[in-house]
Amino acid sequence: MDLAYGLVWLLTVLLEGISGQGVYAPPAVRIVHSGLACNIEEERYSERVYTIREGETLELTCLVTGHPRPQIRWTKTAGSASDRFQDSSVFNETLRITNIQRHQGGRYYCKAENGLGSPAIKSIRVDVYYLDDPIVTVHQSIGEAKEQFYYERTVFLRCVANSNPPVRYSWRRGQEVLLQGSDKGVEIYEPFFTQVGIKGETKILKLKNLRPQDYANYSCIASVRSVCNIPDKMVSFRLSNKTASPSIKLLVDDPIVVNPGEAITLVCVTTGGEPAPTLTWVRSIGALPEKTVLNGGTLTIPAITSDDSGTYSCIANNNVGNPAKKSTNIIVRALKKGRFWITPDPYHKDDNIQIGREVKISCQVEAVPSEELTFSWFKNGRPLRSSERMVITQTDPDVSPGTTNLDIIDLKFTDFGTYTCVASLKGGGISDISIDVNISSSTVPPNLTVPQEKSPLVTREGDIIELQCQVTGKPKPIILWSRADKEIAMPDGSMQMESYDGILRIVNVSREMTGTYRCQTSQYNGFNVKPREALVQLIVQYPPAVEPAFLEIRQGQGRSITMSCRVLRAYPTRVLTYEWRLGNKLLRTGQFDAHDSTEYIVSSLSRDSYGIYNCNIINEAGAGRCSFLVTGKAYAPEFYYDTYSPLWQNRPRVYSYSLQWTQMNPDAVDRILAYRLGIRQAGQQRWWEQEITVNGNIQKGELITYNLTELIKPEAYEVRLTPITRFGEGDSTIRVIKYSAPVNPHLREFHCGFEDGNICLFTQDDTDNFDWTKQSTATRDTKYTPNTGPNADRSGSKEGFYMYIETSRPRLEGEKARLLSPVFSVAPKNPYGVTNTAYCFSFYYHMYGQHIGSLNVYLRLKGQTTIENPVWSSSGNKGQHWNQARVNIHPTTSFQLIFEGIRGPGIEGDIAIDDVSIVEGECMKADQPANNLRAGAVGTLAHIWLFPVILLMSVLSHQR
Repeated sequence: MDLAYGLVWLLTVLLEGISGQGVYAPPAVRIVHSGLACNIEEERYSERVYTIREGETLELTCLVTGHPRPQIRWTKTAGSASDRFQDSSVFNETLRITNIQRHQGGRYYCKAENGLGSPAIKSIRVDVYYLDDPIVTVHQSIGEAKEQFYYERTVFLRCVANSNPPVRYSWRRGQEVLLQGSDKGVEIYEPFFTQVGIKGETKILKLKNLRPQDYANYSCIASVRSVCNIPDKMVSFRLSNKTASPSIKLLVDDPIVVNPGEAITLVCVTTGGEPAPTLTWVRSIGALPEKTVLNGGTLTIPAITSDDSGTYSCIANNNVGNPAKKSTNIIVRALKKGRFWITPDPYHKDDNIQIGREVKISCQVEAVPSEELTFSWFKNGRPLRSSERMVITQTDPDVSPGTTNLDIIDLKFTDFGTYTCVASLKGGGISDISIDVNISSSTVPPNLTVPQEKSPLVTREGDIIELQCQVTGKPKPIILWSRADKEIAMPDGSMQMESYDGILRIVNVSREMTGTYRCQTSQYNGFNVKPREALVQLIVQYPPAVEPAFLEIRQGQGRSITMSCRVLRAYPTRVLTYEWRLGNKLLRTGQFDAHDSTEYIVSSLSRDSYGIYNCNIINEAGAGRCSFLVTGKAYAPEFYYDTYSPLWQNRPRVYSYSLQWTQMNPDAVDRILAYRLGIRQAGQQRWWEQEITVNGNIQKGELITYNLTELIKPEAYEVRLTPITRFGEGDSTIRVIKYSAPVNPHLREFHCGFEDGNICLFTQDDTDNFDWTKQSTATRDTKYTPNTGPNADRSGSKEGFYMYIETSRPRLEGEKARLLSPVFSVAPKNPYGVTNTAYCFSFYYHMYGQHIGSLNVYLRLKGQTTIENPVWSSSGNKGQHWNQARVNIHPTTSFQLIFEGIRGPGIEGDIAIDDVSIVEGECMKADQPANNLRAGAVGTLAHIWLFPVILLMSVLSHQR
């Protein structure tokens, strides 16, 4: 029996968990779009594809249900790439793209999540339609002579236009329409390698062995069959015996070498081509400089710089044959990066310069163009020429470009002095680079040391720090800094940083910069010997990183709370101290032992216990802080947006609204005593407020309802709701309520009582004999026909409206009045499903009078404009009361319902309808109870679960 009672307890807990959810529900979404999709002849797509013309406005709305109100995010994918709208997702229910472009086509996803269950995701594919201007190009058959290009030659006219959907082409010669087979000298075909379009498309017009009549004006018309109202586009080409491909020449040298700052002009002229070619200039790498001035075939660059150098090409095109292209290279003179190095005698393992041995001085610069580079050597200001002991050479450009060497053979005291190498360009216009190198007894190779107090170097995060290596020797070389402990970049992003004084300065040092740094000598501006190097240790201290940085704790009075602050990282890690404060009041201090966290407990909250608690954890570098906001404020209410038919109309200009909400985490704080309700008309400043008293405890998920009345139609209102406890006011929630007519472009459920002025978007049929009339008993004509028609609407209200047919004269027997519902879109059929989605269609009808005719209902499916399927019919007197009709329908595509009233033999034959409803799912049987929002589902569930529990207990008891 213990096992049986254990199972009963387990199932009881399960049922309590289910019932505790209340109206909380995971999200469900569907996507609707404004406007109609462009229709195309072929029904190639399902209804999840939305077509739109390029340049128009795309508007997609994600209709969402679920409680709490789900958060919505729009994303887009195109192939394998994801486009998140310029790196920021769209979080509105409505996605609006004005002036949509072709690259913005793709599949758009709406994702809704509220923390319950899995996120709900729906998608719709957007197809952007467009048609570019067509282009006609003319070609000759390959391998034929170029002279007399079009004399007794086969010519191809190719027509190309970018489009979506695929384009169709047609050709004309003058006013004559050219078709395949209509002229033996003409062939029209699509090349095999591009046959991916719709059957019947043509692109190429082939003229075989040109005849006199072939010299004419040809037109190519590109068409997408007027989808999305895109007009056809046409391009014309005049073919004559002068038609020729372009030819050009450049009136400039190649290459062109100029000095920086000069203005340069490139001139390109056509030497042939009919029709006259168009000339364009391009650059081989990158775009043309912004300062470029273009005038036909002339390109001018004022004040040229080294960045403007490169290959410039003139291209001529007249859509005949291949474009003509001529190029020239612009070289801008430059001299930069002058440096030197000293190489001791390579035949002796000694890094010093010694009398009687060889020494080599090398100079290097970067020169453009390199062939204009010349070097001159001087000693103590006097020109130096190559001799047996002073050998001047230039290094092979492939080995070390821009380098000259001075070899001093058998060094003597008289050779000591200052040697100068001067680099210059033959063309002039560029300042020379002069490099001085001193050779003397004090010229010694470098040495690197680190001052004792400079390693290890301890600093704090955010400071400015200087790492120092002392360099001795003459001359002093450039020092290169890099990381020695790991292969990562230096603070400036490079792998090495140069320093001329041995100091590396780092601004705003961070903890990631802790480590070992290497300083080493460079061969430049020093000795070309094995690099000297030294290491510097950098230690960056930083205050403790803690969690949580901030945490809000909501709790009622008299309850206990525990706050914990944990250290994640810190340097130094010991000794860490902590202090707990409430405001400025010190509560507790101490030092960390083996643990990495500290706690503070408030055993019983009082009004004085609320506030901000700060836990400061301190080391030498500073302090990290955990902050806890302890409050008794109630959480914000959660407005319920899925209320069925929340809006109703009392009087013609006044409406009421059923406002519903749940309370977030009602047990977290003290009991909710009341709500402060504020309401103001949209655009106004003043709030009207009142309190709504709450009796008893509010349960989690419990739906609270309050009716807002006397709202002016069609104004919108802002509603603010604030919970109140003995602590005071809690968090507020604001929502906007609007008066809006029901619109159901994508059907999930539809209800219409004909109370609105637009009668739920029902329309009158233009092909019938007379119309249905909207009426209520309170507003009907005092001369109404007695003994027929209803005395109230279906709910019994004399102010409520319904639709009816008036059968008084001049109506004749057999005349028809037809009322059309809105067009409802349904989800496309699952290709793997067995049946289509069923919908329960129901309505109330009133047929009272001795001359009652017939009431028929038809189902009209999309595309079936003439065939209407009857789904329900009734005729004759049914008594002075309302009757309900319910029928299951299974539409396979978008549909309409049509009410047809037929006049009987006399005037006492009024027929009325009211409360039309269409709900997804089959109709319930007559004896099946309706679902109840609050408790019906839970009660049924408990009943189902209790049966196996009782059965299990009986079995176990019997076994015992």
